[in-house]
Amino acid sequence: MKSSLWLASSLAFFTLAGCAVQRAEIARNAQVQMVGLSKERVLACMGVPASQMTVGETEVWAYQSGNGQVEGSVVASGGNGFASGFGVSTRRFCNVNIVMTKGAVSAVNYSGPTGGLLTAGEQCAFAVQNCAQP
Repeated sequence: MKSSLWLASSLAFFTLAGCAVQRAEIARNAQVQMVGLSKERVLACMGVPASQMTVGETEVWAYQSGNGQVEGSVVASGGNGFASGFGVSTRRFCNVNIVMTKGAVSAVNYSGPTGGLLTAGEQCAFAVQNCAQP
């Protein structure tokens, strides 16, 4: 019974981890693939930006991205009638800035707690996935 529960838990963990790794790859690819896209194409694949700023011939369109994922860690110890513990939670998200020069994408920048150690940028994929080729 315990081994089947452990197996099911392990499969669920690796399935979810695999999705995060795939999203991280999409986000990395988008930073290269989106360079050169027109403003019209970005508007079509990402939608209306949350905010935008223009300085000279450079525009920056800002988008918020993420699935609202909150990760928690709890450490507890006990014994001899005494117990102690603490918990930490973090929320992952991504701020996506699309930099355009002369009407075309010149850079795609990410900021925020965008993913884990091996999945940096994975929260950014939600915003850029319609613009990136698989």
